[in-house]
Amino acid sequence: MMIVQKTSLFPASKETVFRKLQQLETLQMIAKPYATFEPVGEAASTWAVGSTSAYRFRLFGLIPYGTHTIHILRFDPEGVSSREGNAHVPVWNHEISLVEKDESHTLYTDRVEIHAGWKTVFIWLWAKAFYAHRQRKWVRLLNGSER
Repeated sequence: MMIVQKTSLFPASKETVFRKLQQLETLQMIAKPYATFEPVGEAASTWAVGSTSAYRFRLFGLIPYGTHTIHILRFDPEGVSSREGNAHVPVWNHEISLVEKDESHTLYTDRVEIHAGWKTVFIWLWAKAFYAHRQRKWVRLLNGSER
């Protein structure tokens, strides 16, 4: 198992970040072009504790990488805990923490435990780039320059 952790200071209140974090649309926007998530069946537009949802996952929007499931364990203004995975990456345990620095700044941390057998190191390398990209896109979204 390997861990990716990335922290950034976001230019928004914790309340604003949490509100956007609840929306599937935010995940879809911040993941592109590294990954795309297309709901399988009916997908809720927001996540809730205890919910499990499935997505057709494509690397770089082109390479099919199986059905990715997301099971929400915790979802509150302090952060999110999910157990995720697919046939290629069976363990993708994702923790997001939100810490208010002041009324217009939030410390945001992604921490992901990855286990994918012999592929783990390659998935870990991709994930390091993916989470750096995601947090850059978050900042652009919060600054209003990303739609």
